Amino acid sequence: MTQSLFMDKYPIYSLEIEKKETTFTTVDAIIDYLENKIKEHPFATKIAIFDHLAHTKSIKDHVVDKNLKSAKNLLFCFGKMLPNSKMLAVRPRSIGVAEFEDSFEISFLEVPNEALQEVTQNWVKSIKNK
Repeated sequence: MTQSLFMDKYPIYSLEIEKKETTFTTVDAIIDYLENKIKEHPFATKIAIFDHLAHTKSIKDHVVDKNLKSAKNLLFCFGKMLPNSKMLAVRPRSIGVAEFEDSFEISFLEVPNEALQEVTQNWVKSIKNK
C-alpha cells in the first residue's frame, strides 16, 4: 500500500492489485466485498455506491483516463463521535475502486482516526490474495 500526497494536499492511500493477485474479477465484486466489511463492523454504515466513471462520461467535455474500464466509490461513515462541527469536513468516507485491463486500484483519503485508518487499510489489503 502506498501513501502519497495527491495534488500536493490530499493524503491518500492506494493499492494496485494485479488481477492475477486476487480472486475478484470486477469492481462490483470488490464493492460487494467491502460492503460486507462495513456491515460486519460494529458502527460503520454504508451510505451509497457512486458510479464515478458513468457520471463523468455523462458530462459534456469530460476528461477520463482512457485505460479505465470501471470506477466506483463506496461511501460510508465510521461516525461514532461528532465532538464538533468541523468533523463534518472529513466525513463521510469513500473507498474508490478502479479497474484497468490487468489490475485494480483501490484508494481512499487518510482517515483522521488511527484505529479506523488501520481498519480501512486492512479491508483494502485483504482484497489481495495472501
